[in-house]
Amino acid sequence: MITLQKITSKKGLKQFVTFPFQLYKNCEYWVPPLIKDEMETLDTSKNPVFKNADADYYLAIKEGKTVGRIAVIINHLEIEEVGKKKVRFGWLDMIDDIEVTKALLEKVYETGRAHNLEYAEGPVGFSNMEKAGILTKGFDELNTMITWYHYPYYQKHFEQLGFEKQATWVEYRLSIPDEAFEKVKKFSRIIRERYQLTVIRFKNKKEILPYVNDMFGLLNKTYNTLQTFVPIQQYQIDYYKEKYFSFIHPDYITCIKDKDEKLIAFSVVMPSFSEALKKANGRLFPTGWMHILKAQKKNEKAAFYLIGIDPEYQGKGVTAIIFEEMQLLFNAKGIQTVETNPELIENTAVQLLWKDYSPVQHKERSTYKKDL
Repeated sequence: MITLQKITSKKGLKQFVTFPFQLYKNCEYWVPPLIKDEMETLDTSKNPVFKNADADYYLAIKEGKTVGRIAVIINHLEIEEVGKKKVRFGWLDMIDDIEVTKALLEKVYETGRAHNLEYAEGPVGFSNMEKAGILTKGFDELNTMITWYHYPYYQKHFEQLGFEKQATWVEYRLSIPDEAFEKVKKFSRIIRERYQLTVIRFKNKKEILPYVNDMFGLLNKTYNTLQTFVPIQQYQIDYYKEKYFSFIHPDYITCIKDKDEKLIAFSVVMPSFSEALKKANGRLFPTGWMHILKAQKKNEKAAFYLIGIDPEYQGKGVTAIIFEEMQLLFNAKGIQTVETNPELIENTAVQLLWKDYSPVQHKERSTYKKDL
């Protein structure tokens, strides 16, 4: 018999967060999150996303053992302002037992119907700034810091339970040449001169902070036509600024401004933290921080996280400037391989950016939808 236990305490939340550490204990490709970070993300008193969202967390229990977990999420901003009548679910993990998956998802249906919603979709986070999608390709690859890893049976369970794919993301592995392509350098110079653009270089994290709000503003402008879009709120910006910018070395951020000092484009890459996080195994102390610090300082692999371009400058060659700057960075740091952030499969404009870097699509993930 399978029973669902609703999380009502900090101790219970710790059990919820650490269940995947049991499930994936022997998986060489699963990259564990930082436990403290996950606890804070799911804590309604600490994450400001709960100003416009509600969530309930459940553990599935069978024969006295924890066999699954799920977060059931209502994003009021998405429902009331964007008009998407959906109940979200995320943080879904379970053993290979279809009955466990079915029991967990029944809680999603129950919540959605209670709120008069039309469909369920997941796995997703609270907003479009968080992890999303069941892994459907790339099971022999380490996941990045901002993606989930899943066993192949997850997809099979969704298909057996009558779900359909909703959104699909693809990820690419890029090879970095020894120096920038001549055409990139040429176009970079032409575009800088034509539009009187300037690259902003940062010496420390403090210099970055005044630009963060504008960077997120560009994200809202860049991606507002994509199917998963939900506007990023200022309180979320403040939260992400504090949460993630401690990981980012100023060398890895490229910002471009116009002649009026207005930010018109930016990109964020990071050294790959996958190997370091695997060694840390969920904890910064006593030695996890050493692995993170080492990955920041010396790494042959990087991850491409965000790129935003003002719609006024899209299609005008600004990416040539970004790529030239990244090339200089990668060569200086000894980075030979870059992984892209998950990109919606229909976002061909972004995917075309990688064509000169021997792109290999090595991962794919999808959210799944079911009408209520």
